[in-house]
Amino acid sequence: MLNALTLAAEAETKNPLIPEVYDIVWSLVAFAVILLVFWKVIIPRVTKTLDERAEVIEGGIARAESAQAEANAQLEKYNEMLAEARAEAGKIREQARVDGTKILTELKEQASAEAARITANASAQIEAERQAALVSLRSEVGSLALDLAAGVVGQSLSDDKKAAALVDSFLADLEASEKNGK
Repeated sequence: MLNALTLAAEAETKNPLIPEVYDIVWSLVAFAVILLVFWKVIIPRVTKTLDERAEVIEGGIARAESAQAEANAQLEKYNEMLAEARAEAGKIREQARVDGTKILTELKEQASAEAARITANASAQIEAERQAALVSLRSEVGSLALDLAAGVVGQSLSDDKKAAALVDSFLADLEASEKNGK
């Protein structure tokens, strides 16, 4: 029983939450070794890996920014070229419109000149045919009138000068009566 009392007394003096001194010492030695390994080996490797990743990310960001700037410059250049092309297309359309109007005007003038030329030729041809018909008609009417007059008078009108004067006076009277009738 006495042993039990001493054990109980000893148990009362020791706090179960406080470890023994040798446990604390060996725990500190193991902690120092692990801390030293982390400090010398693992932390530099992790730092190196993180730095490499940061450089890759920053390089990627820089490349992306430069690519974005280049794309913006290309877009601006494209927009300028597009604006120039549109302006030139407008000029070409306007020039084509002006040329079309000019060609149309020239064609109308050519058609008018051609029509006037054809009309003048037709008028001249008609006048020439009318003159030829008048000459032919005069000679026929003259010869018929002489034949008729010779039949009425009963004489032969063979004198050309008298016959020509008689025919001319007859035709002049005929033309004068035609003009008065109209």
